[in-house]
Amino acid sequence: MANPERSTELLWGSGSRGGLSLERIVRAAIELADAEGLAAVSMRRVAERLGFTTMSLYRHVPGKTELVDLMRDEVIGERAAAGVAPSGGWRAELEAWARAELALYQRHPWLVEASLSRRVPGPNAVAGFEWALEVVARTGLRPAEVVAVVTLVGGFVESAAQQMVRTARTERRTGVSEEEWWGARESLFQHMDRYPTLSRIYREGGYDAPLDPFEFGLQRVLDGIESLIGDEKRDETRCVMCGKAVDTAATGRPRDYCSRACQQRAYRMRKG
Repeated sequence: MANPERSTELLWGSGSRGGLSLERIVRAAIELADAEGLAAVSMRRVAERLGFTTMSLYRHVPGKTELVDLMRDEVIGERAAAGVAPSGGWRAELEAWARAELALYQRHPWLVEASLSRRVPGPNAVAGFEWALEVVARTGLRPAEVVAVVTLVGGFVESAAQQMVRTARTERRTGVSEEEWWGARESLFQHMDRYPTLSRIYREGGYDAPLDPFEFGLQRVLDGIESLIGDEKRDETRCVMCGKAVDTAATGRPRDYCSRACQQRAYRMRKG
């Protein structure tokens, strides 16, 4: 049985990681998973890839469960190395974070299987979570809402990634694209006339140029978060764009922005 405490030791360096040897094991396992999927990863296959015996791997990592924990945190570190935090306020930053997360799943589709609720998080995963929390915390939402917002965006990305990975795997396995498969379902479409709304939407071009489900969904999620932020009482000591402290006006209406630059950025976003 897998031991979560052992994963914690390996991920956080409180036990022996074996230096470069463990790094080579993790990298070889990632390459194998990228090429053949997570099911192909075993201690024996990784050992063969490295040219060592299986028992030599067990001196560095106790089993596949712990190895997958290490693999997951290693590739999550790619996101931090690339950087995902443009200036422009919480929405632009969360948008960039969500796209970087999706790109990570696209590079490493096996992450869909490795992202279980009871995986021990490593330092790269926690650092990414910390970054997202800090972005949302600047909006002035309550702590529980900050956590919920980050979980919502992360969950949306994971759900979109699962759908994309399933579709891509099916296309590779069958050699038939989604468009080709549905295009060959003429016998099914002959029964659609009994559904008036579906038929009308089809006739009026609802399926001619489908919207990108990820981009459409992401914007709706962010719209909802923006509405939540607007409903909360704003922290009048913070800039509504970047969250930095603003000078408190002695009289009159509280200032919304910490600088002219943030005010102009807000104006451009509204115009856009």
